[in-house]
Amino acid sequence: MQTEILISADEFCASHHIEISFIKSLQETGLIEMTVTEDAKFIRTQQLNQLEKIVRLYYELDINLEGIETITHLLQRINNMQREIISLKNKLSAYETGE
Repeated sequence: MQTEILISADEFCASHHIEISFIKSLQETGLIEMTVTEDAKFIRTQQLNQLEKIVRLYYELDINLEGIETITHLLQRINNMQREIISLKNKLSAYETGE
C-alpha cells in the first residue's frame, strides 16, 4: 500500500504568497481536493503541478475562477482526446501489420 504524501495548505500558501481563502475557493469549485486532519488542511502532492498552474492563471494572467474552471475542463478534454488518438493509432498499426 502506497503512503500518500501531503503538503500543508498553509505552507503552500506561504511559499507562493497567496491567501488560504483562494485555496478554499478552489476546493469549493472542485478544482482541487484537500484532506483535512486535526483541523489542518493538506494538499496531495499529485495536485501540486495542477495547483501551481491555477495559481499562475489567477495571479499572473488575472483569469477569474470561472475562466480557470473552463480552461481546466478544456485541457482535460484535450488530454483525453490525445490518449484516445494514441490508442486508435496503436489499434490501426496493429491492424495494418496483421497482428
